[in-house]
Amino acid sequence: MKPLRIVLMIAFTCAASLTLAQAIPQDPPELTGPTPQPMEPIPAAPLERYVTDDVRQMRAYPEQPPIIPHSIEGYQLSVNANRCLSCHKRENSLGTGAPMISITHYMTRDAQMLADVSPRRYFCTQCHVPQADTEQLVKNTFTDMADMGAETAGEQ
Repeated sequence: MKPLRIVLMIAFTCAASLTLAQAIPQDPPELTGPTPQPMEPIPAAPLERYVTDDVRQMRAYPEQPPIIPHSIEGYQLSVNANRCLSCHKRENSLGTGAPMISITHYMTRDAQMLADVSPRRYFCTQCHVPQADTEQLVKNTFTDMADMGAETAGEQ
């Protein structure tokens, strides 16, 4: 009984490998880029121009993170260093004239105040971005409430 089982297992393995060999193409397609010479350099698109006029932009909606109105090219932002805090941290903002970061950046998730910036608020560019001078990718139909004729309280 055992020799028959071994012969059947060998036969099944051979049949399966032949079927598998037929299913896998032996000559995969060549991996070429958009040009006949894949190692030939392709010119890169120019980088967008960032708005660097240092003018604070109005926010589009409440609680929007402010846009960075200056260049951050070359800024180090890592676990060991955060150049943004050298100007915007509470202790430094008075001397530099930069706006102080919000007090919410000094709070834990449970609203407990910390002596230093919260680790979850340390990487500024996860919320704050520089404004680029580019064409709109999608037509914007946003209308601010003030432009819709809404009256403020006490204007009646």
